[in-house]
Amino acid sequence: MFDKVLIANRGAIACRIARTLRALGAGAVAVYAEADAASRHVSEADEAWPRGAGAASTTYLDAERILAIAHEAGAQAVHPGYGFLSENAAFAERCEAAGIAFVGPTPEQLRVFGLKHTARALAKAHGVPLLEGTELLDSADDALAAAAQVGYPVMLKSTAGGGGIGMRVCRDEGELARQFDTVRRLGENNFSDAGVFLEKYIERARHLEVQIFGDGRGEVLALGVRDCSVQRRNQKVLEETPAPNLPAGVAEALCEAAVRLGRAVGYRSAGTVEFVYDSAGGAFFFLEVNTRLQVEHGVTEQVWGVDLVAWMLRLAAGELPPLVALAADLQPRGHAIQARLYAEDPARDFQPCPGLLTEVVFPPADGRALRIDTWVEAGCEIPPSFDPMIAKLIAHAPDRDGARAALDAALAATRLHGVETNRDYLRRVLADRPFASGEPWTRCLEALDYRACAIEVLAAGTQTTVQDWPGRIGYWAVGVPPSGPMDDRALRLGNRLLGNAEGTTALEITMSGPRLRFHADAVVAVTGAAIPCSLDGTALPMTTAVFVAAGAVVELGTIAGAGARSYLCVRGGFDLPAYLGSRSTFTLGQFGGHGGRALRPGDMLRLFPLADAAAGACLPPSLLPALGAVRELRVIYGPHGAPEYFTPRYVEQFFASEWEVHFNSSRTGVRLLGPKPEWARESGGEAGLHPSNIHDNPYAVGAVDFTGDMPVILGPDGPSLGGFVCPVTVIEADLWQLGQLKAGDRLRFVPVDLATARALAAVRRHECATLANGVPACSAAVSLCSPVVLSAGEGDTRLVARLAGDTHLLLEIGPPELDLVLRFRAHALMQAIEAQQLAGLVDLTPGIRSLQLHYVPEELPLAALLARIAALWREVCAREELEVPSRIVHLPLSWDDPACRLAIEKYMTTVRKDAPWCPDNLEFIRRINELDDVAAVREIVFAAHYLVMGLGDVYLGAPVATPLDPRHRLVTTKYNPARTWTAENSVGIGGSYLCIYGMEGPGGYQFVGRTLQMWNRYREVAAFGGKPWLLRFFDQIRFYPVTAEELLRIRRDFPLGRYPIRIEPASLRLADYRDFLAREAGSIGAFRARQRAGFDAERERWIATGQAHFEEGEVAADEGEDEALGHGEHAIESQIAGNLWQVCVVPGQAVAAGETLAVLESMKMEIPLTAPRDGIVKDVRAQPGAPLRAGQRVLVLQES
Repeated sequence: MFDKVLIANRGAIACRIARTLRALGAGAVAVYAEADAASRHVSEADEAWPRGAGAASTTYLDAERILAIAHEAGAQAVHPGYGFLSENAAFAERCEAAGIAFVGPTPEQLRVFGLKHTARALAKAHGVPLLEGTELLDSADDALAAAAQVGYPVMLKSTAGGGGIGMRVCRDEGELARQFDTVRRLGENNFSDAGVFLEKYIERARHLEVQIFGDGRGEVLALGVRDCSVQRRNQKVLEETPAPNLPAGVAEALCEAAVRLGRAVGYRSAGTVEFVYDSAGGAFFFLEVNTRLQVEHGVTEQVWGVDLVAWMLRLAAGELPPLVALAADLQPRGHAIQARLYAEDPARDFQPCPGLLTEVVFPPADGRALRIDTWVEAGCEIPPSFDPMIAKLIAHAPDRDGARAALDAALAATRLHGVETNRDYLRRVLADRPFASGEPWTRCLEALDYRACAIEVLAAGTQTTVQDWPGRIGYWAVGVPPSGPMDDRALRLGNRLLGNAEGTTALEITMSGPRLRFHADAVVAVTGAAIPCSLDGTALPMTTAVFVAAGAVVELGTIAGAGARSYLCVRGGFDLPAYLGSRSTFTLGQFGGHGGRALRPGDMLRLFPLADAAAGACLPPSLLPALGAVRELRVIYGPHGAPEYFTPRYVEQFFASEWEVHFNSSRTGVRLLGPKPEWARESGGEAGLHPSNIHDNPYAVGAVDFTGDMPVILGPDGPSLGGFVCPVTVIEADLWQLGQLKAGDRLRFVPVDLATARALAAVRRHECATLANGVPACSAAVSLCSPVVLSAGEGDTRLVARLAGDTHLLLEIGPPELDLVLRFRAHALMQAIEAQQLAGLVDLTPGIRSLQLHYVPEELPLAALLARIAALWREVCAREELEVPSRIVHLPLSWDDPACRLAIEKYMTTVRKDAPWCPDNLEFIRRINELDDVAAVREIVFAAHYLVMGLGDVYLGAPVATPLDPRHRLVTTKYNPARTWTAENSVGIGGSYLCIYGMEGPGGYQFVGRTLQMWNRYREVAAFGGKPWLLRFFDQIRFYPVTAEELLRIRRDFPLGRYPIRIEPASLRLADYRDFLAREAGSIGAFRARQRAGFDAERERWIATGQAHFEEGEVAADEGEDEALGHGEHAIESQIAGNLWQVCVVPGQAVAAGETLAVLESMKMEIPLTAPRDGIVKDVRAQPGAPLRAGQRVLVLQES
């Protein structure tokens, strides 16, 4: 056997060939296009060679490069699979000339059978029946004359190629004349051969084929007859063997004819002789020969118990026993049926559906009763450049009915999400009478009545996502937010109205809604902010259960009044996969919902079949409170307040003020404009230069954290960990209001006590369960009490418990300084609490010197929880020695990466131009740490051992880490205000901490570079240890330098398991660490003194230059905004307050309807402003970086 074989193909067939090579002990060499980098055929090969970007012509059809790879890899043979180069005689010749075996027929056989007209001539010469037809035709006139002789209808065919390409049925002269040039062009474009001929077309034909195998010396075997009649546009859909319901003797005659034809040329290797069978006349006719392995070869293998690929390889290697000996043991058993599973949408004329597969679940397959040939797993991308086949499912049973039932069951158990597939269509075909009866014909699918059980997205709206309640709970400690509806009340009431269970998915619509076509009957309800709704153009009432018939279109317009989000609930919800326990979309994390993103035009949202069509019920008016001009959000004071962090006077001002919602608000958080804080301290010390900075601690959803001088209400997509103080937390009963705040809205905070908060939460639960007794809109403010509810111990054994809303408790350990002793004890306390398995404890999230408990007070009363914590803390403090397991994880770092520079550029354009850290974060780090040059910053970063003290600092397993050696602790301040965009896996320093951003999103750490992925969404990769997150608490990160170009390759390969990283086991003993600090105390002190001087000098510079406090710019008036427009002029206005991110056109430029003219950034979304019609840009009224009001004129368009 060969040592190595190059597989000149992709997808399922490449995987299938590799499987046989492994069984034979031969090495598999894969080639792959960039679009196929995640394919299993790459990961399952012994070695894989990239072929770059591009379509087939520059990748899998590049014969010269493929042969060069074969030489470089030391391959002794090439297996071409099917398609691509499999029937290319010139390629076969070049292989043999290069001393590389071509695993397939001879070049001469490829040529004689490769052109249909020469194959017909050979068949005729050897007595194989032919349909009446012609030789090659020179012109349409010749074709018309020949068709008059043959008689209509005729099949016009390209002589080259296959796969149904270049075939047209023509029923009269006009159709033939129109199609002639089309077929010639298809042949030329796809197969470089414009030859065309025609033959008689049989109306009710069956497509039968015989699998043959020849030894190249005159002996040929026939392995039964396959029926491939179930076709769509000449493409096979289902294949089976043996062919059902053939008259006696027909199968034998077909096999005899196929063998006769194969022997005539001394056929070598596997091939298929195809026939047309006239059911009415009982006769068969030669169609063509496919000189390769067929897509459907698997059904033959299952019934005959052979491995055709092994036969091909062994024959090419000169090791195959004589066919006579092989034939002696051959005996067909049972029946096999194959279904081709495609990424295509039957509801939209079988349009291919490229995209990311977010869920891939196949039923268990033993390879005998059920065989699944596939190349995909979750996380694979179906590329637009190649055939969209996902898998072939083959069921084998003793009889046909058993095989059909088994195949249907296998399809039913198959779950594929992220792209549309033909799975349900295949099941419908299996049950349809022509196939079920065993009497299919090639056009039987034309009469098939198929309807998708889905909603088609015709237009997506500004941001429409799938959400469920309560969202993704239990992963806060590793930076996974709950997501879920931002106005959970509206979604839950809508689901309750429809009779849906809690947790049923619905659509969240932000500002402007989608246009949806329902392909199946449904019952829907629209809740939340008032939004124009229509059903086939007729107004649709809100908060009412409405029946929508299949084929109808529901359109939701733009929210014009109060509120920002509406919800479309559907009875039964959407059929989508859960990710970490929820179907909610987390767009920043790119998981959950439909494809991990907001909806796009063309998406299909699958529904469950409607079981109850009852409609007409509506929500009572008491559940529909008006949204006031000034909203009131009830809050619990704490966890941080006066006089530790704020002055008492400012806390009073905080509650007395009306706050305005900033345009840069979103599901991550609602930013607010209002009175500047009065801080009770000058800085955050080790935690950062700004007084808002604290050592990173966990947040609760609804916490109002000051990111610098600007408060942000943490939303359901917000980060779990951060280094900013939080004076108040919105109570559970009022969190829904966050979803109805938009830029320009005004609000006040009203403090309430815990008892009031929990009573309101109970009423809210009752409201959603019974659709009655709404929660009071207002509550009386209470006098402020300290948020501290427990204080025990002193020094580094001090424990303080602070209220963080009515469902969260924040535990702080020791003094507010960076001391690893505190983190050791926090970890020990967390483990002790986890061991208690307390009912009502939702999750535990550690910070640097803190631990947050999310709990249900009705199940776990606060007093009992505090008592348990105090007892456990005493036990922890009594332990003399602490040791924790650790790992040293080596990560590549692209220093000052281009993605970091782009984020700085965008920040300066849209947020703050004059920040002290702009335009060079590294120079800022050097300056504030009193280092000699930027090279010294680089040296420290690469020398440090960064200890992971928290995960999820900025989402998805993002570590917050600090160097073990205090001399490596670079101190910086964080951005004020924060960035709105940061590239995934950027590496930054804020305060004394380093963070690796787990995903794209906002951020505030000063950049040093970029590394590889901290989170792997879908695939199993060894480095991740069976979890989506890479790092663990107490890991030690060591960086090594790579170039930006090298990092791009690493980032491509690492999530696919093709870039191993070094992870060394280790441990950390607190006693050893204390000894180290004592030995190095002198140099550590000197370093800190110099660093402190640089820190103080930087702060003085800020004060001297007026940069100590950032003043948020006011939205400027648009000069000439009220100016009357001339005839044919159209104003292009911002739909919402925001910043202008890009202007894509210049005055005088011609634009087409729908073309993007400018891009507005608001609510952390990029919103395009598009041309409403064709025209000429007359005027541009605003430039990038300019603040905009809702309705402000940005451009003027003149009709062309």
